[in-house]
Amino acid sequence: MKVLFLTRKWPPAVGGMETYAFELSRELHRRVDLTVHALPGRRDGAAPRFRSILGFALRTSWQLLRDHGYEVIHGADMAIWPLALLARLRSPRAATFLSAHGTDVSFAAQRGIAPRIYRAYMRLGAWMLRRAVVLANSQATGERARWLGFRSVEVILLGTRPLAAGAPPERPSDFVLFAGRLIRRKGCAWFASEVLPLLPPYITLTVAGTVWDTDELAALSSDRVTYLGAVDQTRLGALMAEALCVVIPNIPAGRGHFEGFGLVAVEAAMAGGVVIASRMDGITDSVRDEVTGFLVEPQSAPAWAAKIAELASWPAERRRAFTSGAAAQAKVNFTWERVAQRVLAAYGAEKR
Repeated sequence: MKVLFLTRKWPPAVGGMETYAFELSRELHRRVDLTVHALPGRRDGAAPRFRSILGFALRTSWQLLRDHGYEVIHGADMAIWPLALLARLRSPRAATFLSAHGTDVSFAAQRGIAPRIYRAYMRLGAWMLRRAVVLANSQATGERARWLGFRSVEVILLGTRPLAAGAPPERPSDFVLFAGRLIRRKGCAWFASEVLPLLPPYITLTVAGTVWDTDELAALSSDRVTYLGAVDQTRLGALMAEALCVVIPNIPAGRGHFEGFGLVAVEAAMAGGVVIASRMDGITDSVRDEVTGFLVEPQSAPAWAAKIAELASWPAERRRAFTSGAAAQAKVNFTWERVAQRVLAAYGAEKR
């Protein structure tokens, strides 16, 4: 099968969309005749600048005008749809796919001139590529893609690779771990101010991640909070296994802000951690309640405190049984090999 893969999200830029494009294309390369047009990020891990994006679009457009014969055209994010459309003009019988991520669809729902323009841009894409299939990373993302006008949506959950971690400790430490960006919807400040005071004084909060929203800095000022900043994957995996639990306390943050999937929940389960997460958005696809973690109602501080207290009372045998089962389930259901197989099945179904 001759497949064209288009992406403006690529290492060394760092992010979920870059990881998706790189890992999926690597798996597809083993199975199909794959041509990749990718825009690499900057050396410091940042996304490309606008002029680089514009240059990539022009260069790739010129290449696509001279190329043809593809059976499948796959845009690795929804904003890249004009290049997919151009490729479709040269390969009119090709099945066309667009991958949908949370950031692809959330901005369109926000208020303001820029979101309104982006929303119109995406709806134009839905009209121009009426037969395109959207591969959404969660049910929540899929619903947003339909709202933008895309008719054919299939949900294919994300994959990940296990973080390096040693054997889990016999007894967990007395800290709760938050890992991720410090922005309002991730709920770290809410957890520190509303849930942590309800827990016994010996339980503390450790935060691993970078500050994107200065309002979240207040969460780091308590003497019961330890802020580590960004940590490498090996240390993060060890922290997840060592922590009493890994919390994903997302909260509603207004129109257009939502969690597309919640990959940290899968990473934590694979590493041997116990996950507690908000029952909202795409997180409900990344956590299988009472199997790979536990879902709690968002912004219900008593419910969060009660669940953490319950985990603190678990005997060692129960914790080992749960973490080993959760890790096994995550390693089966959330691999890039499985993602590639699902994507290939979608290619085949559409070609038929």
